[in-house]
Amino acid sequence: MATKVYIVYYSMYGHVEKLAQEIKKGASSVEGVEVKLFQVPETLPEDVLGKMGAPPKSEAPIITPSQLVEADGIIFGFPTRFGMMAGQMKSFFDATGGLWRGQDLAGKPAGIFYSTGSQGGGQETTPLTAITQLVHHGMIFVPVGYTFGAGMFEMEKVKGGSPYGAGTFAGDGSRQPSELELGQAFHQGKYFAGIAKKLKGSA
Repeated sequence: MATKVYIVYYSMYGHVEKLAQEIKKGASSVEGVEVKLFQVPETLPEDVLGKMGAPPKSEAPIITPSQLVEADGIIFGFPTRFGMMAGQMKSFFDATGGLWRGQDLAGKPAGIFYSTGSQGGGQETTPLTAITQLVHHGMIFVPVGYTFGAGMFEMEKVKGGSPYGAGTFAGDGSRQPSELELGQAFHQGKYFAGIAKKLKGSA
């Protein structure tokens, strides 16, 4: 039976979504792994999103908390808001109380990826503060560590991401994920899927 990896994300301007798509490619490259992309519900009204210049949402389906149980491993992605996950993702986690009560997600591997506006905007605090959500659910946090190799030590180019997971800098919104950032995202997907597959096989 295939190992199911769910990539669950919130993306307002598309930066996180681009990372999600690359993570999916990486995870899908592992034999015997089935990968699905999901968005969490939007909490802002359409008129507010319009004023913020947010583009229309993609066609990725909206996930419900109960669907998380189906996955063998989950990678969560979100932009930062003042050094922490965006409210849309926090609202989604707040709706998982029933799963928490039953510890239905306990033992499942989980990863994190993210986007920030600037180099001091939360590339480490955003994933660090997000880990609390995983801990209360009893999930197993799977960081990338330094398994991406030389790409983790790039000093000549602007590069998002950290040992916690893949990341990108959005700047004023015009900057898109670089090849190096997308490379780390692909690596994270592949690395995470391998671990999820191994854990399922030993269960």
